[in-house]
Amino acid sequence: MASGTLDFYYEFASPYSYLAAARITALAELADVQVVWKPFLLGPIFAGQGYTTSPFNTYPLKGAHMWRDLDRLAVLARLPPVTRPDPFPANGLLAARLAVYLNDACRPSFTRAVFFAEFAQGRDISDRETLRQILAGLGHFYGDVVAEAEQQENKDRLRHQTEEAKHRGIFGAPSFVTADRELFWGNDRLEMALDHARSLARGSLAKGK
Repeated sequence: MASGTLDFYYEFASPYSYLAAARITALAELADVQVVWKPFLLGPIFAGQGYTTSPFNTYPLKGAHMWRDLDRLAVLARLPPVTRPDPFPANGLLAARLAVYLNDACRPSFTRAVFFAEFAQGRDISDRETLRQILAGLGHFYGDVVAEAEQQENKDRLRHQTEEAKHRGIFGAPSFVTADRELFWGNDRLEMALDHARSLARGSLAKGK
């Protein structure tokens, strides 16, 4: 059992969340940290900040830099070149509901597959056929999973997780929160977040001796 824990908040429209999702499992294993995968929606949080779309769209120079930055980071992570979704940001609502519905064991593989389809293959993740193929590839029967994911109870789970993210001070994705509620924002802070989670766990173990 892992000695530390880390909450990983991600949004399917976020390209930096894609990079973090691709990297986090191997790094967490090395750090002996258990990751809790928490999909949420940035839209309501951005709306509270006064944005009607992604800040990368609002500020074109910032957006252009982001796509170039993603190209460089994809090379470092040994991932295919990043494809820009059209439209951007993509509508990841149903994908997020599916991710919330799936159990802890299935959620990471589904999440990675959705991100890969979106940012490596250029597929439309709001298209139900795309999601059907992803679920089928992971051994899930699409009809049953979607029917459950679209129940009000599951919709409320996603809404609650988004409110939880907002309450924790999250303003962007990906974000990582440790057991002491320390917040780390951005793919480039993943290693720092894991190191902090591991240090917390080791400190707790030392106190218990």
